[in-house]
Amino acid sequence: MDANVEDWVRVCAVEDIPLLGSRVLKREGGDDIALFRPAAARVFALADRCPHKGGPLSQGIVSGDTVTCPLHGWNVQLDSGQACAPDVGCARRYPVQVRDGYVWLSPGPVADLAAPPATVAEAVA
Repeated sequence: MDANVEDWVRVCAVEDIPLLGSRVLKREGGDDIALFRPAAARVFALADRCPHKGGPLSQGIVSGDTVTCPLHGWNVQLDSGQACAPDVGCARRYPVQVRDGYVWLSPGPVADLAAPPATVAEAVA
């Protein structure tokens, strides 16, 4: 994990997020965060708001590394939060790590949108 370990919060076990599904973390005073698990050992965290009209991304369909918004069918890339072409927009992405079978989240948004997703391999490193 990053040097500021105290900023990371253990939010759930990896298995608590359905495979090819999501789990919502409710937050007071901010957007809820949707945790997505497109593969057994990969987790992404995005604001639970589609960049189009604010639809709940957590209720969308996960396919590969994208989620389809249930309101208007926009596809959003889980690794960057970017809407897939031809649509334009971005959902806020949050730092997330998988460690020892648990998902850890840093509540501040990611500064580098090109960062890779959390994997179990990070727990071994």
